[in-house]
Formats: sequence, C-alpha cells, structure tokens
Amino acid sequence: MITFLLLEEQHQHKNGGGWVANTAIVEDSAFVGTNAQVSGNAWVSGKAWVCGNAQVYGKAWVSGNAQVYGNARVYGNAQVSGNAQVRGNARVYGNAQVSGKAQVSGNAQVCGNARVYGNARVYGNAQVSGNAWVYGNAQVCGDAWVCGNARVSGNTQVRGNAQVCGNAQVSGKAWVSGNAWVCGDAWKKSPLYIQGSRHAITNCSFGSLSIGCKIMTFSEWEKQYKAIGKEQNYSAAQIKEYGALIALAVKIGK
Repeated sequence: MITFLLLEEQHQHKNGGGWVANTAIVEDSAFVGTNAQVSGNAWVSGKAWVCGNAQVYGKAWVSGNAQVYGNARVYGNAQVSGNAQVRGNARVYGNAQVSGKAQVSGNAQVCGNARVYGNARVYGNAQVSGNAWVYGNAQVCGDAWVCGNARVSGNTQVRGNAQVCGNAQVSGKAWVSGNAWVCGDAWKKSPLYIQGSRHAITNCSFGSLSIGCKIMTFSEWEKQYKAIGKEQNYSAAQIKEYGALIALAVKIGK
C-alpha cells in the first residue's frame, strides 16, 4: 500500500497485485509486484515489470520489456525502455533515459539528461550525469563518474575512482581506471575536484561545476546553492560549507 495516499486514491493492479495511484497509468499487460509501487503521473506500459520493493513515480515512464526491481527507484521525467533493467538500489531520475539492453544496478545513479543504452552497464556506486552518454558495450562501475557532455562507448570500461567529463569521448577497448581523469575542453591538467561532506564538487567543463548529479554554471551555483541545498535536505552548516566551497571553486577553477 502507498502510505502517503488514502485507500480510495489507489488500487491494486490486477497483474501482480502491486499498488498503483489513481493518477498513474499502468497498462493491463504490465506487471506490478505485490510490494512494488507506481504513483504520481508515472506510466508503465507494454510488458514492463515493476517488482520487488521498486518504485516508479513522478512523470517517469517504464515501457517495452523493461524491468525495474529490487529497491530501485525511477522518477522525475526518466524513461526506462526496451529490455533495459534497473535493479538493486539504483536510481534513474531527472530526464535520464535507459534503453536497449542496458543495465543499471547496485547503488548506481543515472540522472540529469544522461542516456545509458545499447548493452551498456552502470553498476556499483557509479554515476552518469549531466548530458553524458554511455552506450555500446561500455561499462561504468566502482565509484566512477561520467558527466558533462562526455561519451563512453564501444567496449570501454571506466572503473575505480575514474572520471570522464567535459566533452571527452572514450571508445573502442579503452580502460579508464584507478584515479584517472579523462576530460574534454582541452584541459591542460586534471580539473578541480573537491570532496565536501555530502557531494563532491567537480569543475566538469569550463565555467561549470557539477555537485552530485546537478551541473550548472559558476554564476548559477552562486545564486542558487542555498535553495538547492534546502531541496536536498542539507543542514544549515552544510549549506554554509558548500557556499564556501563553491566560492573557492569559482575563484581557482576554470
């Protein structure tokens, strides 16, 4: 049962018995497992499965033969389609798209306008954010991060604490691992990286910072960091901390 809704505001889907908000659309051909939930204005269509303790909400769309299960969450305007799988504690949100036979698992996050498709895999604690694309047979895992306008494709593996950012493109059978950085925009040295108490701050492309899965210009961060901090449930001390870190990043970044 969806605890934040009244009983009359939800119903059990006839194929699987999972709970669906009356505002959401779940086609009869889809499956919603007993403990799964679909709420908000979400849409689950085709032969898609939502099961385990998974939740699909916001304006998210799960279609085709896609599967969302485990403790996974798909929300915002995200789309999961084709034969894609989102599982474990994975999060897919924002305007992100996961399609084809792609898999997102573990504690991985795909957010912003990012796309993961083809046979690509994102797992572990990896993040794909901004306008980044991961496709082909590429793998992003461990604590790796692909962000900005980066493209990772072919049989490439990005793992460990590696980061691929900016306008970088990595393809073929490349292997990016350890603490390596691959960045576009003609960086002459590794871009600024600051680990705060909550999220890391990366000078991911010229004039821009990424914090968590959000990428904005220097000036946008300076104007909006307090409001964004409150949205992300930062404490007052953390908002102050990130204000200082953003000021430092703007001062010494590129």
